[in-house]
Amino acid sequence: MAAVEGVRHRTVEANGVRLHVAEAGPEGAAAPAVLLLHGFPDLWYGWRHQMAALAARGYRAVAPDLRGYGDSGAPPDASAYTTFHAVGDLVALIADLGQPQVFVVGHDWGAIVAWQLCLLRPDLVRALVNLSVVYHPRQPERSPLQTIRAACGEDHYMCRFQEPGVAEAEFARYDIKYVFNKTFGMRKPAALILPKDKSFFDSLDSDGTCPPWLSEEDISYYAEKFSKTGFTGGFNYYRCIDLNWELSAPWTCAPIKVPSKFIVGDLDITYNTPGVQDYIHKGGFKASVPNLEDVVVMEGVSHFINQEKPNEVSDHICEFFSKFL
Repeated sequence: MAAVEGVRHRTVEANGVRLHVAEAGPEGAAAPAVLLLHGFPDLWYGWRHQMAALAARGYRAVAPDLRGYGDSGAPPDASAYTTFHAVGDLVALIADLGQPQVFVVGHDWGAIVAWQLCLLRPDLVRALVNLSVVYHPRQPERSPLQTIRAACGEDHYMCRFQEPGVAEAEFARYDIKYVFNKTFGMRKPAALILPKDKSFFDSLDSDGTCPPWLSEEDISYYAEKFSKTGFTGGFNYYRCIDLNWELSAPWTCAPIKVPSKFIVGDLDITYNTPGVQDYIHKGGFKASVPNLEDVVVMEGVSHFINQEKPNEVSDHICEFFSKFL
């Protein structure tokens, strides 16, 4: 395991799944805890910079590998990767921390899970900072995949990830370090479309070299972990998109009321998905998250914002959470 200074590791039995948890900062229940939730294809390791910054300011930074990732357990059934399952894992983890409330930061799928945690258990969350992925309340008219297909067509990457085994086979065709260099290097400000006559990685705009904000050691850590687990756990979150929608019917049109801040890069594929910028900047997002206190759009920054601009993101997180201490 890559040694990151000041980070300790342990295992928590949560909701029937073994969660690997990385922590930094003061131990015990006295220090305010911050849950850091990663996305795809990522791990707790993606938060290493924020963990150091939070620990230096007296927070207990807690970054689990979500179910299906890294050193956490990976249920075999694809339907075990709904946001409800992930929130159940986090509720158990928060109980283990011994605190009535925690701060939460999410990126990518971690942001989606964080929004869901705030929707289902707002009593557990003091304040939230989410990166890259906005909150859209459940709409009854059509499912998320139907919406994606209507806006972007069948070749949108989320559609390409749906059939079990297909995306796994595409990823397996390439050297795993190349996979991470290509993925982390994406900078094209557009929805990610994967034409069926091209492979996933032929469709990405990056050249396959290590991005300047990562080291070869960083890439090696990701390669080591995903060589052992594969990518199925991560793909299964995408395969539950419509199942999440079905299970969320009781929360149709429900707002998020937790105090929140949102940060995104202007090159992020999520920010450049059709309709998202209008939703963020023309009132829709604020209506759905009435206690949204700030939206930050970083110029020249792509999807993996917490690693590309670690100091700026850490400062935003700490500044926002300091209001609630």
